[in-house]
Amino acid sequence: MRLWMQRMLRLACRIDGLSDRLGRAVAWLTIIMIGLGALNALARYLNRVGLDLASNAYIEAQWYLFSAVFLLGAASALREDAHVRVDVIYGRLAERTRAWIDLLGGVLFLIPFGVVAIVVSWPAVSSSWQILEVSPDPGGLPRYPIKTLIPIAFALVILQGLAQILRIVGKLSGSGPEGSDSDAASASSSSDLGGEV
Repeated sequence: MRLWMQRMLRLACRIDGLSDRLGRAVAWLTIIMIGLGALNALARYLNRVGLDLASNAYIEAQWYLFSAVFLLGAASALREDAHVRVDVIYGRLAERTRAWIDLLGGVLFLIPFGVVAIVVSWPAVSSSWQILEVSPDPGGLPRYPIKTLIPIAFALVILQGLAQILRIVGKLSGSGPEGSDSDAASASSSSDLGGEV
């Protein structure tokens, strides 16, 4: 059992590595998106003085980049625990109780929601690819590539959710990743897991 758990924790670390690399790539996409936004604003301003530089393609590219940042950054945000959490009671609970809440939340809500999102989005993505959907706006961009990111993003969130679940199971079973770099917050509090519930 312990060997199996160690293998699962190594798998969780590999998934974390993927999320980290995606997070860094998304950071660069954010910088590109900001630059494109500035270019759009400048083009619209210059459009008023007679230079026709504005284009729907630039505006849509900015929108697509924002969508990519949001969708591809979700797994990294989950890994870094950077998502919004309404913490009224959770922060006051013992570490072991919080681990159980996180485990149940991942198993009962995160993974099923991700699967439902993939299943529900798949027909729209498939249809978009079949017709090679393009924006109806003049000079608009193809829509099928950005729509493809929807199921990919949810698959990445499911993967990161599985990594989180594996890590929590490891902690609760006493096989946690002591000394690993998987999560600074959990590593510093892993000794509290044996505490009261």
